[in-house]
Amino acid sequence: MSESSVSPIIVDRLVSEFDAEADMFLSRYTSFQVGGKTPAMVQCRDADELALIVSLLHREKQPYFVMGQGTNVLVSDEGLDEVVLRFCNESSQELIEDEGFVRVSGDMLLDNFAARLVELGIGDLTYLSGIPGTLGGAIAGNAGAFGKQIGDALLRAELLSVEGDRRWVEGEELEFAYRSSVLKASREIVLQADIRVETVDPQALQSERASILQLRREKHPDWKTEPCAGSVFRNIEPTSAAERRQAAGWFLEEAGVKSFQVGGASLYSKHANIIIAGKEASALDVYDLSEKMKKAVKDRFGLELVREVQLIGKFPMLHNS
Repeated sequence: MSESSVSPIIVDRLVSEFDAEADMFLSRYTSFQVGGKTPAMVQCRDADELALIVSLLHREKQPYFVMGQGTNVLVSDEGLDEVVLRFCNESSQELIEDEGFVRVSGDMLLDNFAARLVELGIGDLTYLSGIPGTLGGAIAGNAGAFGKQIGDALLRAELLSVEGDRRWVEGEELEFAYRSSVLKASREIVLQADIRVETVDPQALQSERASILQLRREKHPDWKTEPCAGSVFRNIEPTSAAERRQAAGWFLEEAGVKSFQVGGASLYSKHANIIIAGKEASALDVYDLSEKMKKAVKDRFGLELVREVQLIGKFPMLHNS
């Protein structure tokens, strides 16, 4: 990375006043376990601290990027010339119960949230079991499985703007769509959310969660031992109301991508839509392999796959930074 646009004075202040480290490799904080450095990585203790730091950086005109667990991103080998604010609490299981809903912080891991609801006998959000990432990230991307999505259960959310302002919005204001919401464009962060729940038989929930976790273990790799970020591409949107969304993995399989490999990046043996970053893999290897996969489907079916994994930093022929 060339000389940073982030002020060394700001970096020093972050390191002295918060849980922050300078010149950190982002590969330590993403599930692909690849990627270059950030001038400063800040672990935000809670929503209030995140809001405080965002306000500071905005006031000082310093670039920043807010990241959750890092399970749905690919960071370039050049890294990111922005302060990275990590809003992810991997141990928290705290939530506040109210009549018909629970209030939960956006930095809580999604699977911890699903597990906690099962313990309390409320839900039914067991379909979220085993999905990596934070609750806030899940809401922004309208995460889901088995035909269900978290946007359908969201009552309201407290958002943090890029300037550091906080506001509450109703769930429908986020205009949820398949794996998307207005938060993708606004770059607002979910600080906390009220999620609609109902009382359910605890034993039924426990059985369903166990079945879902077993199914995920059979079909998906553990990113901690096989670095990946889940599905690389979104499923194919239906062309009419009568049709169902089609799995991108099927088109990739039919296009013969399973044997593809670029450098240290290869395809997961059980799923043609999951890239594994081997020990010697670079972010560019992963990116180039994904482009090769896209081309194969385009050549075979004339379809343009849409990336589900977010690209962070500079990649060939892209202008994001």
